[in-house]
Amino acid sequence: MSTAETFDDPHGGIHAGNLEARLARGAAEIDAAQALRYRVFYEEMSARPSDEMRSRRRDFDSHDECFDHLLVIDHDRPHPQDSVVGTYRLNRRSEAMRKGGFYTASEYDISELLASSGEIMELGRSCVAAEYRNRATMALLWRGIAAYVFHFDIALMFGCASFEGVEPDSVALPLSYLYHNHLAPEGLRPRALAALFTPMDRIAADAFGRREARLSLPPLIKGYLRVGGFVGDGAVIDEQFQTIDVCIVVKTDWVTDKYRQHYGADIHRPVSV
Repeated sequence: MSTAETFDDPHGGIHAGNLEARLARGAAEIDAAQALRYRVFYEEMSARPSDEMRSRRRDFDSHDECFDHLLVIDHDRPHPQDSVVGTYRLNRRSEAMRKGGFYTASEYDISELLASSGEIMELGRSCVAAEYRNRATMALLWRGIAAYVFHFDIALMFGCASFEGVEPDSVALPLSYLYHNHLAPEGLRPRALAALFTPMDRIAADAFGRREARLSLPPLIKGYLRVGGFVGDGAVIDEQFQTIDVCIVVKTDWVTDKYRQHYGADIHRPVSV
């Protein structure tokens, strides 16, 4: 398990009422995050679990032990196993290179990102319990990410974000909008692996309205775009999760500047364990 166990933070995590954002403290809390992921991805959505996942009712893979697990915890919930209501996986280059690489590399050529200077971070497996899908919970997750980015001096973050379904033509409008308006610059542009590549430019740039296209984007992808995110070239159909993935790239200077203005000392505070 990769955790920021060297964090020394007497103030604990980042709080908003009964909610707290911090890194997982040990195997039990990672297990609770995996249980939440299973409920969201496999029971609520259409992901296809392995027999072991179905038996354990947990979403897990070999990358879990390499990642830090950012949690949102509701301290008003009486049972610790049910108190994790939001989660993100975070993986820094320094950890990934020691422990098996990046998950995104199974779908995208990320060599240009790996060649960039400074620390980089992969993020993924984002999910929030249905009753907590509101602005407050998402803001707390982003405050946690901003604190993590600031603490580790991360220059670039990336990861896969998804559309539900496996029919590219059903999301031709948002895919085309992303391709024509938010394609990552050369030198920082992941490309879907050749065997998995699905073209994104399915509709000509002058054949759709930008406002309609933006409204068709999933909330998570909209959030990445608000902090200056780009997309790589090519989408990938994920048969296990029954989704169409795009690769997101975010330069973090805008993220930390925005959250410094809004939350001040929070981003100087490690998201402690």
